[in-house]
Amino acid sequence: MPDDIIGRIVADKRGEVEARKLQEPLEALARRQARIPTEQWSLVRSILEGPRGPSSGGRRMQLIAEIKKATPSKGRLVPILEHRAMARTYTIGGAAGISILTESKYFQGSIDFLAECRVSIDGYYPGGRPAMLRKDFIFDPYQVYESRAYGADAVLLIVSIVTDDELRALVELAHEQGLECLVEVASEREVERALTVDSDIIGINNRDLRTFAVDLAVTERLRPEIPRNKVVVALSGIHTRADTERMTEAGVHAVLVGEALMTSKNVREKMREFLI
Repeated sequence: MPDDIIGRIVADKRGEVEARKLQEPLEALARRQARIPTEQWSLVRSILEGPRGPSSGGRRMQLIAEIKKATPSKGRLVPILEHRAMARTYTIGGAAGISILTESKYFQGSIDFLAECRVSIDGYYPGGRPAMLRKDFIFDPYQVYESRAYGADAVLLIVSIVTDDELRALVELAHEQGLECLVEVASEREVERALTVDSDIIGINNRDLRTFAVDLAVTERLRPEIPRNKVVVALSGIHTRADTERMTEAGVHAVLVGEALMTSKNVREKMREFLI
């Protein structure tokens, strides 16, 4: 078993994916996908062209609000996860996207959360909703098909857990399925790798996935390595308005916030801290 945290997560995830393939094979996923009644939404457009986005003359910073029940470092964040209600609150609060953590063992997530949140906000907001991002440890084509079938608009792809060939194949398959790709990087070398594929969004992770230590300086260091015309999101470690202002100065288009929202007593008020 690998010693680093992400190594352990991915090793366990491989077993889970093989079990999922038997539980719900591709033919079943295709039938599930056919039952989705509404169109896909673009996370890129939500960030750039929404009422607050830079392309419409609005403010620059957008928010991707995350739904997650637990983390490996802090354990359970909420005693009961009301994921449908959280999705509606995030929608009302002006989130450009909703990130849903679906990894089960370490984050206590579920792929069902994705489908249930999609149905919930589609029903409440048929004329428009935030884009739905599946956040998980994705390395197998099956997971891309699964993401689309359960209602994702975009998927997170972590550069550090796949080879260059795997990354390229996953991005191409995701695009074939109508999914956008948020490609996560945490080093100069990973930025180089992400830029060799057709990444829709580059996500700079301020958290070292080997140790789970957090440093906002990672975004400040890596943002200049990414072309200005590429949509960039800062991931992890954003807890206050000051953190968001720091990321705004670094030149990112959006921040992804999970723990600070999940543990807040007033979620909509907390969201306003991040919408600069």
